[in-house]
Amino acid sequence: MSAENKIIIGCLESIALPELAIDDLQVRVDTGAKTSSLHVDNITKVTKNGKRCVSFDIHPDAYNVDTIVHCTAPISDIRKVKSSNGNTEQRYVIRTPVVLGSEKWSIEITLTDRSDMSYLMLFGREAIGNKFLVDPSQVFLAMKT
Repeated sequence: MSAENKIIIGCLESIALPELAIDDLQVRVDTGAKTSSLHVDNITKVTKNGKRCVSFDIHPDAYNVDTIVHCTAPISDIRKVKSSNGNTEQRYVIRTPVVLGSEKWSIEITLTDRSDMSYLMLFGREAIGNKFLVDPSQVFLAMKT
């Protein structure tokens, strides 16, 4: 895909994760992060319909921690991931559709504790793929298209 066909997004964007019942989640776009990561609580490995799954809680509104969305998703993988503080941890990976602006596609997300971070989700370069260019001086560009 040539550069002129790519959508420009900012360093902050609002996405939807429809299968997780999240329709407006502010994310930090990070081209330095390979995978996307999502802050969740109460991660538990479960079996649902014979499949290995993970259940977890999300607080989609960082300003209202009383709002909790309980989710269950199939486990796509379990990976060792090095976080920004240099620590390596094993994380569950899920694959789920994401909506950004008018685009919808499936991405992998690692589940972790990001409670010490400003944004609940980091949107990494695998999710950005070849669909977008990032203008770090701008925010919420996808909402304007």
